[in-house]
Amino acid sequence: MELDDIRRLRQARDTMDRDYAQPLDVPALARVALMSPGHFSRSFRAAYGETPHSYLMTRRIERAKALLRRGDLSVTEICFEVGCTSLGSFSTRFTELVGETPSAYRARDHDDSAEIAPCIAKVNTRPVRNGEAKAAGRR
Repeated sequence: MELDDIRRLRQARDTMDRDYAQPLDVPALARVALMSPGHFSRSFRAAYGETPHSYLMTRRIERAKALLRRGDLSVTEICFEVGCTSLGSFSTRFTELVGETPSAYRARDHDDSAEIAPCIAKVNTRPVRNGEAKAAGRR
């Protein structure tokens, strides 16, 4: 993969990190990377080991976890706040990545994480991809 392609892919990934709550799809991200949608999807997966959609959903679930720990919004409000348009799809993906439903995650005691530095908490609470939570038994 050429260096210019990697730079453009990084720009698209940065867009997902920054604008995760916006309606982003492969054609829009491909335009950021100055690539065709097919080439963008294949190149993104080769570079980052997951599809653009999977990466974006991981960012959204990561943010949802923080909002759920805060506890002042409903699951439905959080779903839309992080850019998801279907509560069912959001809950399903959240459960696949985290290993429990959004409501169960919010109901758990998260006081232990209050004393952890935010940069460490972010690493330790990052959702895992592709149903790995089920295999690892994460809770």
